[in-house]
Amino acid sequence: MAMLSFEKKYRVRGGTLLGGDLFDFWVGPFYVGFFGVTTAFCAILGTALIIYGAAIGPTWNIWQINIAPPDLKYGLAFAPLKEGGLWQIITICAIGAFVSWALREVEICNKLGMGYHVPIAFGFAIFAYVTLVVIRPVLMGAWGHGFPYGILSHLDWVSNVGYQYLHFHYNPAHMIAITFFFTTALALSLHGGLVLSSVNPADGEVVKTPDHENTFFRDTIGYSIGTLGIHRLGLLLALNAVFWSAICIVISGPFWTKGWPEWWGWWLNLPIWS
Repeated sequence: MAMLSFEKKYRVRGGTLLGGDLFDFWVGPFYVGFFGVTTAFCAILGTALIIYGAAIGPTWNIWQINIAPPDLKYGLAFAPLKEGGLWQIITICAIGAFVSWALREVEICNKLGMGYHVPIAFGFAIFAYVTLVVIRPVLMGAWGHGFPYGILSHLDWVSNVGYQYLHFHYNPAHMIAITFFFTTALALSLHGGLVLSSVNPADGEVVKTPDHENTFFRDTIGYSIGTLGIHRLGLLLALNAVFWSAICIVISGPFWTKGWPEWWGWWLNLPIWS
């Protein structure tokens, strides 16, 4: 069905979670809804606050602009605006924008009669962000343990946290997360390459079918997961990559305060080695 003819079936009232018909409208090709309004509000306010933070800072250099979290002395309390309070408000705006966007995706799924796989997947990304700026700082007792908003300052924070636990790549959850990230890239590249090789034939050749795709992998590795299966696998790999990346940081500090190489002492102390 062509997109233009489909628009008439799609642009119908209903499927909203909040606001009813009041916000049930489109701006051009974009569905708005109540959560589209809250997304725009939070995103614009948060961006304006970042610009304000840059204005009161020492530089307009895009690489060096830094909105830092409150000092550890403030704990979990509200800090003065110029001493971390700005970071707190921007964080609230960011979470509001991300959650609103996910709920807007739910409303679009309702209108299309689709499953909620996309908003659920986006929810995992939101979970990873919230882990860094809310869950971990709360478990450690201070907002100052969140990461700063800035390019170089953020990279410095990642580097410093890694060195704080000596070799962060010895973190077992980090190992699992990286494995899923690399496997996701492998699965996506294999899937993308297979589809392009089938539906983008040379001049004069016909477009190949899923039978050709399945046969390729049967001949290559003896098994084909199938057209639906590869998308299920891709979603599973990607969600696990995000989930374990959140786990690897939330256990560093709240649940493990030593260097991660020391955690592997249990392996060296197994009776088999003695």
